[in-house]
Amino acid sequence: MIKVVLFGSGNVVYHLAKAFRLANNIDLVQLYRRDPNNDHLFDLKIKKTSSLKEIKKADVYILGINDDHIAEFSTKLQFSEGLVVHTSGSISMNQLKCPAHKGVFYPLQTFSKNQKMEYKTIPFCLETEFSKDMNLLKTLAESISKNVYEINSQQREKLHIAAVFANNYSNHMFKISKDICDEHQISFDLLKPLILSTANKLDFMDPAEAQTGPAKRNDQKIILKHLEQLHSDQKEIYSIISKSIIKTYQKD
Repeated sequence: MIKVVLFGSGNVVYHLAKAFRLANNIDLVQLYRRDPNNDHLFDLKIKKTSSLKEIKKADVYILGINDDHIAEFSTKLQFSEGLVVHTSGSISMNQLKCPAHKGVFYPLQTFSKNQKMEYKTIPFCLETEFSKDMNLLKTLAESISKNVYEINSQQREKLHIAAVFANNYSNHMFKISKDICDEHQISFDLLKPLILSTANKLDFMDPAEAQTGPAKRNDQKIILKHLEQLHSDQKEIYSIISKSIIKTYQKD
């Protein structure tokens, strides 16, 4: 059994706790959190503490805390045994400042507590200082997922930027789409099949091949007509993205 201690009580830790509890070879021995406000959301059988002096011995200690706090908080973990890892996509492994061996256990997914997750499909991106630690971390990740990769800090930083474009920015586009629909008393549900179809295309088509629309065709008449109907921020976003698409696909 791999003994694990989780630090934090946010969305990532919540889902890791659920996934670990479902695995046969993982013993989630403890959850550390600063306050108990979210305790009712977690399995009641998980032992919890707010004191670093009470941290139990484990093979892997996972920091699922805010990126800005990783370096400072890790200095408080003064034990030298075990493997300490964080779950951040944008923070270097070297930001861990504890005496123990260090690593990264980055799940490439967006998490919400009320969202049902298929843990087996989530890509886990791993990094460690030493090869024996990678073997341990791989065993841990493969216990809950079929998609496990070794990725260094430089690659992970670029991957996180790509993820921001793919997830955070696309979701903001959905929000703008809904704003436009709401403003004109149109159900956003009408767009959901289109959104799903766009995402599903990526299973068999490169994004460059899947691109369609007035900017891809450089249809200036439609583009100008759309711009006339948009508000300031919407107009700016529409214009910038349209120019980028035109530049990408225009023929020499």
